[in-house]
Amino acid sequence: MNAVIGTARAVLSRLPSPVPRRQRRLTGQSARVDTIPYDMPVSSEDSPVLMAAFPCSLSAARALLPGRELHPVSLGFGKGIAMVTVVNYRATDIGKYIEYSMAIAVTHGPRPAPPLVPMALQRTLQFGQYVVDLPVSTEVSVKGGKGIWGMPKHAGSLDFVVTDETVSAQYDDLDGRFGALIEIERPGPTALPLKLAAANFCAFRGMLMKSTIYFEATGDVAVGPGARGRFVLGDAPSVAPLRTLQIGPHPLFTAYLPTAHGVLDDHFEAWFLTDESLDKVDAQTAAGVFGESLESVVGLGRGETWPAAPKRGRVESESDAVHASRP
Repeated sequence: MNAVIGTARAVLSRLPSPVPRRQRRLTGQSARVDTIPYDMPVSSEDSPVLMAAFPCSLSAARALLPGRELHPVSLGFGKGIAMVTVVNYRATDIGKYIEYSMAIAVTHGPRPAPPLVPMALQRTLQFGQYVVDLPVSTEVSVKGGKGIWGMPKHAGSLDFVVTDETVSAQYDDLDGRFGALIEIERPGPTALPLKLAAANFCAFRGMLMKSTIYFEATGDVAVGPGARGRFVLGDAPSVAPLRTLQIGPHPLFTAYLPTAHGVLDDHFEAWFLTDESLDKVDAQTAAGVFGESLESVVGLGRGETWPAAPKRGRVESESDAVHASRP
C-alpha cells in the first residue's frame, strides 16, 4: 500500500496547476462587482476542506435536477452520487466564512453518460455537481455567491470541527432547526498532492448557471471500505429535497485537506432552463426548482457577522433524521 501511495504522490505532483492562464494574468488587478471589492483573481488561502461522497437513488437524483440538460452520474444498479463539501474559508476578499455544499454529481449535455465513464472523461462530458443546498455563515457570501455566480446560498449557523480522530461540520438554520451533520473519520496520512477543478451547476433566476473553482492542496484521502463517515439530515426546510435521495450509509470516499489554496473563476456560463410549456415552466419556478428570483439578493448588504454556532449533541435524539453509519 505504501508503494501505491508513493506512486500516486509522484504522479499527482507532476500534474499542472488547474488554474487557467487567464486567472494568473489577472494577478494584481482589482474589481468591484455588486459593490463588493475583489483583488483578482478571486482566491482563498489557508482553507481546510472536508469532502465525502455517498451512494444515492439515481431516479431520485434525476427528479431533483432542473431542466433537461443535467443528468445524474450513474454508478450502475440504480445508484447515483451525493456529494458533501465543507470549506472553512479563513482568508478571502470577503472575510472568513464557512460554506456547506450538498450536491448531486452530474454531467451536462443532451443525454446521460454511461455508468462511471464521467470519472474518466470529466471535461468532455462536462462533469460537475448540481448544488441542492448551500448554507454559508455570512451575508456578504450570500450576496456575492448568489448575486454574481448564481449559487443557492443562504445564511445559516455553521461550524467546522477538527479532532485527532474526526472532521465534522454541522448546519442549523437561522430558526434553530437542525439541518445536516457530516462527520468523517480522518483518513490515514496519504498526503496526496491534489489539484482539483470543480464545476458547480446551480439554478437561479430561471437559468442554469455554471461556475468553476480550482483547489490546490495536500490532502488525506480514503476510498471504499477504508472510508468511514456519516451524513445526517434533519428537519430544516432547505434540506428537504436531499431527504428524498435515499442516501446510503457508507461513503464512497472521504477526504480532508488541512489547508487549501482556492481560485473561483470570474468567468461563468448560463443557459435558460426550459420545459414543455410555459405553464410547466411557471410551475417549476413556483416550486423553487428553477431557483430563486433576482429579488432575493437585491436588499443584501456586506455583513460579515456569523450567526451563533449550531447546537451540537442532539443528532442522536432527532427521531426524524436520516442518518448514515458512524465513523
